Amino acid sequence: MQPTGQKYRPFKVVSLPDRRWPDATIASAPRWCSVDLRDGNQALAIPMNVAEKHELFQELCRIGFKEIEIGFPSASDTEFAFTRELIEKNLIPADVSVQVLVQAREHLIRRTVDSLKGARRAIVHLYTPTNPAQREIVFGLSKEKVLEMAVAGTKLIRELTDALPETQWQLEFSPETFVLTEADYALEVCEAVSAAWGATAQRRIILNLPLTVEAGTPNTHADQIEWFCRHLKDRASAIVSLHTHNDRGTGVAATELGLMAGADRVEGTLFGNGERTGNLDIVTVALNMFSHGVDPQLDFRNLGRIREVYERVTRMSVHERHPYGGDLVFTAFSGSHQDAIKKGMDRRGKIGADAPWDVPYLTIDPMDIGRSYEAIIRINSQSGKGGVAYILDREFGFDLPKLMHPEVGNLIGKHADKLGKELSPAEIHECFRANFVNVAQPIELLNFTSQATGKEAVSCSAEVIYQGAKQTIVGQGNGPISALVHALAAKGWAKFTLRDYRSHALTAGEQSAAAAYVSLQSADGRTIWGCGVDANIELAGLKALVSAVNRLG
Repeated sequence: MQPTGQKYRPFKVVSLPDRRWPDATIASAPRWCSVDLRDGNQALAIPMNVAEKHELFQELCRIGFKEIEIGFPSASDTEFAFTRELIEKNLIPADVSVQVLVQAREHLIRRTVDSLKGARRAIVHLYTPTNPAQREIVFGLSKEKVLEMAVAGTKLIRELTDALPETQWQLEFSPETFVLTEADYALEVCEAVSAAWGATAQRRIILNLPLTVEAGTPNTHADQIEWFCRHLKDRASAIVSLHTHNDRGTGVAATELGLMAGADRVEGTLFGNGERTGNLDIVTVALNMFSHGVDPQLDFRNLGRIREVYERVTRMSVHERHPYGGDLVFTAFSGSHQDAIKKGMDRRGKIGADAPWDVPYLTIDPMDIGRSYEAIIRINSQSGKGGVAYILDREFGFDLPKLMHPEVGNLIGKHADKLGKELSPAEIHECFRANFVNVAQPIELLNFTSQATGKEAVSCSAEVIYQGAKQTIVGQGNGPISALVHALAAKGWAKFTLRDYRSHALTAGEQSAAAAYVSLQSADGRTIWGCGVDANIELAGLKALVSAVNRLG
């Protein structure tokens, strides 16, 4: 597939040979601004109704957003009414600033400021078209006219808001679209707007630099942000803000590199809802920081609830593989992944929950965002021995000996392959029980008695059913299991050597029960395992032996 002619052109980059951002790190959270109720809402096939917007606004406040863009009140009566309702019903927390969008037109600006009267804290977000395609093709405006519009709009906002001192006002200005605008021209317009607003270190302006259409690679975006920050005349008077979209699939990377390049603030939405391929996903950026030990200042400890609210009010769905929020992002089907995760979780159980997180394949502890460990490992035909052992241990308390893992894993894998589907924990447990636990054909143990006959000597008498006939067998050994081995061998029912035995109390599923595991080696060299479960730990071991003998075939 080859581009033809001049239809597609390389992205124009700024010259920044001494760039500094590659050596920077993200060490603290930026100022966050949610645009779910404006940018996110306008991208929905069915926009949220007033009740849904109220619910999402409350959820955003619970998460900890201090700046929330709630709409475009000059665009419709519904948007205006929603803004007024939040203010008049005192629904905005005292430390939250509501933000509204407006174009640089006098009647729209007046309507917008009217919508915010009585608010404690408010941000008026002004934008003008600065990139060549928008200013020339869409609006038919010159550079001079665009700059004039931006300055005039700013002066009017300043005049109107200065007359309403009961509100703490802040101006945000967006050169739309910054990433496609000539760098020196975007800087010129932003500096003119800052001057018109009277921006100082005490009265800072938000200069929002939209990547509304992701056109270059993340590193070129970082270069643009660093160039802008370094050339801005009075950097201390401005809060440099990022607003990235995801047209190239690198919105998160562009934002992270933009923060490294000097930006102070980030606008985005939950799970990246927005026009076309979406806005920046704030959940991902915030939890990426969290995974590096940086407090994002946002609360995603119950991400499942947040996702439920989001999906209900937006009628959108979070993809199964969506970072952090998807159903399958902490789940491993692959056998090698499952084995590594199991070993990491087992080690963590020994060293303690306060130790540094170091579990293979899991970037964060699922429990930190309200997820359980139940779905970390799921079993299908691609799964391995470690995953099956993990499920049986975590869900049902069977701590299988490591040497038993391959036999159990292979059998469960074949069962999943035969059914052609993923197995639930209950189905794994059922299959394990049917094939390994208390197997009673062709030999069923009905009764067992033993007594010491000397130092380290035990004799036993066992009542069994063999091939449908009840009979009593006897034997001697250095313990009950050894005695039963000799009793079985004496009948010639199976030829084997006892290789391993271990037992433990079941930690889940069955109260006051014990599980035992016996390994036998057959005459032809095969190794076979059996499991026994009983309230009496001695009987559990004897049932494990009989299970293994029966499985020899």
